Amino acid sequence: MSAAVPPARQPRRLLECADATSSPIGSCVSWASRFRVRQYVTGSLWVVPLVGAVLGVVLGSVDVLVDRSVHLPAEFTYSASTASTVLSSIVGGAAALTGFVVTVTVLVVQMATQTFSARYMRLWYRDRVLKALLALLVAALSFSFTLLRHVEHKFVPNLGTSIAGFLLLLGLMLFVIFLDRMLHRLRPVAVAALVSDYLERDFTRLIATLTAPEIFWGRPGETGGTPQLVARCARRGAIQAIDVAGLHSWALSHDRLVVVRHAVGDFVSAQAVLIEVFGDGPADPGDEQRLRRMVVLGVERTIEQDPGFAIRIMVDIADKALSAAINDPTTAVQVINYLGESLRMIGTADVSESRFTGVAAERRGVVIPVRSWEEYLALATTEIRDYGASSIQVIRRLRAMLEELLEELPERRREPVREELRRLAATVGRSFGESVDLDRARIADPQGMGGTSPTG
Repeated sequence: MSAAVPPARQPRRLLECADATSSPIGSCVSWASRFRVRQYVTGSLWVVPLVGAVLGVVLGSVDVLVDRSVHLPAEFTYSASTASTVLSSIVGGAAALTGFVVTVTVLVVQMATQTFSARYMRLWYRDRVLKALLALLVAALSFSFTLLRHVEHKFVPNLGTSIAGFLLLLGLMLFVIFLDRMLHRLRPVAVAALVSDYLERDFTRLIATLTAPEIFWGRPGETGGTPQLVARCARRGAIQAIDVAGLHSWALSHDRLVVVRHAVGDFVSAQAVLIEVFGDGPADPGDEQRLRRMVVLGVERTIEQDPGFAIRIMVDIADKALSAAINDPTTAVQVINYLGESLRMIGTADVSESRFTGVAAERRGVVIPVRSWEEYLALATTEIRDYGASSIQVIRRLRAMLEELLEELPERRREPVREELRRLAATVGRSFGESVDLDRARIADPQGMGGTSPTG
């Protein structure tokens, strides 16, 4: 791209190619398209097994060529009938085990969604061990079938037959690992820990993205004036991710202020205002489509740029545990353990606090709506406090979490925590006002019941 040509006057195709980051799909594919492809591949259960099937056929054909040129010792050779029987058994065993794995997975997902949260499915079908197991079994099946076609009285793929048996044995071992992993992940505390790990990983990336110069964390209502360009949603959906770096680059190259009107995680209707562009002079109407492609819409929220969705999943698990049908307050206490850690991480970061002071302050850059610290805190505590109001251990563990946050967070974040403590005290007074356990309900306990507390 020539520096002598102003960005606004460059051919649109050239501009899109220059700003698009390289990818295996193509350098001129939009960021939103690449994000959707990554999400689809990550969430799909058939892509990796399909790769395994293709590799099985390719490696089987290669093995036939190798077997024709090598000679193995007698103890590693097979007769034609024995090789046909072994390979046929491996094909049938791999197919049966694949069907069994799928059946077990469906049953586990059904149990998990009933016990935890329907949002947990998004994490389950991304499990790498499950995909690796399916890919290995399908590869063993296609590899064995490819060899079976070449078994003759004059030629037996001895090496390949042994390899096929090893692949099936490896699949059985991986199935045991998968079963162990699956059973351990049926524990609510394991799910909460998994979601918390996802939150920590993606929140660190989010902070790194939003700390670039001229990226402002504000609320849409803080801007003013008349926008020179408005990009509207082409279809409805939940905002899954925003190409902050792409918007930032576009804003600087065009000397504009780009204001995103909805936060990641919001559901927007078709034709709703998505992005507004402010600046001096008229904007190119053709840029609306390009700006729109920097926002990804989908059926459901994702954790990648939406820390609130991870907190939502953990709160859902606690809410279901506190329901009358399950009545398991200890599970809610275990979830609060990881909620407290997640809130501490968010509360000590600077990304959830507005820095934007209005259009008059800056004429170019990007304004990204983010949740405030108060909103994260309310999301994590309100429903658990409400549904667990009659559970003394939930109330005590909530108090311990809030008091820990009060000690560890910077002063500017402490007032919302104090407000939550006041709300908790009011809830305790309403639920235990005439109970003999009122004094115990007012004590913080890191274990809910049975732990130690400085005030206990």
